[in-house]
Amino acid sequence: MNNTVQNTEKNLVEVRDLQEYFPIRTGLFKKTMLKAVDGVNFSIKPGETLGLVGESGCGKTTVGRTLLRLYKPTGGQIFFDGNEVTDKNMQNYRKEMQMVFQDPYSSLDPRMTVEDIIGEPLDVHKLYKSKGERRDKILELMGLVGLNAEHATRYVHEFSGGQRQRIGIARALAVNPRFIVCDEPVSALDVSIQAQVINMFEELQEKLGVAYLFIAHDLLVVHHISDRIAVMYLGRIVETADADELNESPIHPYTLSLLSAVPIPDPNTARAQKRIILEGDVPSPLNMPSGCAFRTRCRYATEQCAKECPPLTDRGNGHLVACWCK
Repeated sequence: MNNTVQNTEKNLVEVRDLQEYFPIRTGLFKKTMLKAVDGVNFSIKPGETLGLVGESGCGKTTVGRTLLRLYKPTGGQIFFDGNEVTDKNMQNYRKEMQMVFQDPYSSLDPRMTVEDIIGEPLDVHKLYKSKGERRDKILELMGLVGLNAEHATRYVHEFSGGQRQRIGIARALAVNPRFIVCDEPVSALDVSIQAQVINMFEELQEKLGVAYLFIAHDLLVVHHISDRIAVMYLGRIVETADADELNESPIHPYTLSLLSAVPIPDPNTARAQKRIILEGDVPSPLNMPSGCAFRTRCRYATEQCAKECPPLTDRGNGHLVACWCK
């Protein structure tokens, strides 16, 4: 079988019909499949940032972890640089694809020094010829993320949350990856520190040409850093568009509701904007409604929405929407 993607040389990462189901015990001898990710499609070009947004529990983090095969996909295909990534060849792509985790407190080993944390990927992939070269690379990485050389011999409990996240970013950059999954990398940080880390991500992208899948629930942060944005609801992507276009001309009712909740600094504009409040509760992933999963909370829902799940269709300029009513 030929695993090369046809006519997708421009895409660094491509995901086709990605599925991730988890068996959940719902009785003494019964298990039900929880569909955390169900038929997700997207692509990311070299040096591009795709923002992935949605409320908690929609499957954003699962997409990122499955993409790097930290979870084995239930179904679908993942392509990197035109070649399909499988269990057999994933080791070849470990250096190309890295991850920055959400919690800088639990993702770093408290028993290791900063030097050893950043140097561990170098050790695993044997990316140096001498201890001096290893030390030089670690100090270069630390300088790249705004850490001082004197921090190298310290332990992570001596650092603030923002500094810890910088250590995690330096660790991800150690193997010179072309693609990084950023799993809500600023959500655990103070607002003042968030801006510094976001700006650093942008500077690193400009300097190194790395591509990001930037996962977050804060639309303001995502709009600032992303080239394109994908909106996710209960395991499916419901809208994808250029970041500015999605912010200015959203189409899907769920996206409209998310954007209406974004705080606006101008009080006059904020008063004029009407907040769209969704009615009803989020359905359980173990007992999904038929057809469109969003129909139980949508004011525009029709009989067709209950019968069939809408596919993503192009509404022009690559603006994809999964909705029968809009």
